[in-house]
Amino acid sequence: MLLFIALPIISVVTQSLFTPHEQVLEVVENCGPFGCKETTTVNQEATQKLRDAKPLGKFAGLDIYFDRGHLAVNEVSEAWKTRTDMSDFFNALRNLPFYRAMGFTLTHTFTVTPLLIILGFIIAVAVNSLHRHLKGLAIFFSLLPMIVTPLIGSLILFWMVDSRGIVGNALQWLFSDPTLSLKASTGYTWIMLIVYGVWHSAPFAFVVFYAGLQTLPQDTLESSMIDGASRWQQIRYVVIPHIMPLVTFVALIQLMDNFRVFESIVGFSAQAHATSLSWIIFNDLGGETRALSSAAATSVLTILGVAILLSPVLVRTWQDFKVKQ
Repeated sequence: MLLFIALPIISVVTQSLFTPHEQVLEVVENCGPFGCKETTTVNQEATQKLRDAKPLGKFAGLDIYFDRGHLAVNEVSEAWKTRTDMSDFFNALRNLPFYRAMGFTLTHTFTVTPLLIILGFIIAVAVNSLHRHLKGLAIFFSLLPMIVTPLIGSLILFWMVDSRGIVGNALQWLFSDPTLSLKASTGYTWIMLIVYGVWHSAPFAFVVFYAGLQTLPQDTLESSMIDGASRWQQIRYVVIPHIMPLVTFVALIQLMDNFRVFESIVGFSAQAHATSLSWIIFNDLGGETRALSSAAATSVLTILGVAILLSPVLVRTWQDFKVKQ
């Protein structure tokens, strides 16, 4: 815990408080036959000495968190003061990279998580009711989305929704619109990413719920059948209360995973329509000039966001534990 969790977090928090050193500039006078001319150049030796002396960079405190690339305190305050209505304010927030990424991240998290829990539960109940000779085959096909590598799975769906793919071509025929493109619309892109998130993560919920159904007390289920309970009443009053701790567990895991959505955005090449906090970190670390401080600040904000999301689930888990004690 100390080596692989605490120390990396401390390192990231420390890096987020420092900015890279500015290059040391010097004015050089170049003289020629027609006179002298002053030029400004970078003193590489002095710059390197400064970086060697202070490898973390220049201390900036919380300035990085408040700049335009992150919380954008000044821009948000100005947008609030100059707003005519709330729609103008939210439109201004959508022009800021951090809030634009946060908007998609939260939408993805709070849409995908409940949908995959519901779908996983439905699949588990359906497979559990099959004949024992069919269960193995059904379980195998139900686990395929989780077996496929996330990036490969997103690429496959990306090709399918292309105008030349089976899904994209079918939609153009269905709506009689040869110019229809799912990848050219922000709304359609969000829907595709959400559908992929549910498709890829539902098998995990299915496995957990299916395992829980194997521990379902048969005497309680038989008693409900004798009392005349319908199939829906059995599920509502016997099955769901029995697996409710598993629902909490799945929600806990999937909230963390969905809040860190990344592979599907890269696989769909959806950066123009949807970005996430994880994608911002990846973008800051890419290229020749790595913005380590910016990436570290976004990482800290992501950790705080995950902690806030998990707090209600953790509080409920703790309350249930205290009741059982």
